[in-house]
Amino acid sequence: MIVLITGASHTGKTVLAQKLLEQYHFPYLSIDHLKMGLIRSGYTTLTPESEDDALTDYLWPVVREMIKTAVENQQNLIVEGCYIPFDWQKGLAPEYLKHIQFYCLVMSRRYIEKHFREIRKYADAVEKRLDDESCTIESVCRDNAGFLERCRAYDADYILIDEEYQIDIVIK
Repeated sequence: MIVLITGASHTGKTVLAQKLLEQYHFPYLSIDHLKMGLIRSGYTTLTPESEDDALTDYLWPVVREMIKTAVENQQNLIVEGCYIPFDWQKGLAPEYLKHIQFYCLVMSRRYIEKHFREIRKYADAVEKRLDDESCTIESVCRDNAGFLERCRAYDADYILIDEEYQIDIVIK
C-alpha cells in the first residue's frame, strides 16, 4: 500500500508519517529530502524558496514514478510532503490507484488560533527546522485555507483538524 500525506507546513505530515512507520513498519519518503538532495546536488536551479507550484511540477513526476515502482514491486511506502498535487491521480493507471491512499491534513482557523503555541512547539518533533521565523498565525491560517480550498475544488480527501489534534489513519 502507498500512503500519500500532504498538507500545509506545520500540519504534522512528518509526525504522522513517523507514527505510521512505527505502527505499520512501512518506510516513508519525505519529499523535502528529495527536494534538498536535488537542489544541493545542482540537478536543478530551483531553491528552497522557489514557489511551491514550481517545486511540485519538478518533484512530482519523479515521486510518481517512484510510487509506480513501489506498487509494481509490491512494496509499502508512505510519501509525505506539501509537493503532492491535487490532481495526483493523473498519470497513474487504475491498477496503481487501487494501491494508493491519499490524505491531506488541514487545520481550521479556530484550531490554529487556539493552539498556535503548540503548533510552533511541536514543529521540531521529528525534524529540526533551521529557520521557522516565517511561521505566523496569519501564514498558517492562509496556507491551511488554501489547502482546504484546493481539497474541495478537486474533491480530495482531507482530515480537518478542528477541535483537537487526533489523527487515526487505518492502512488497508
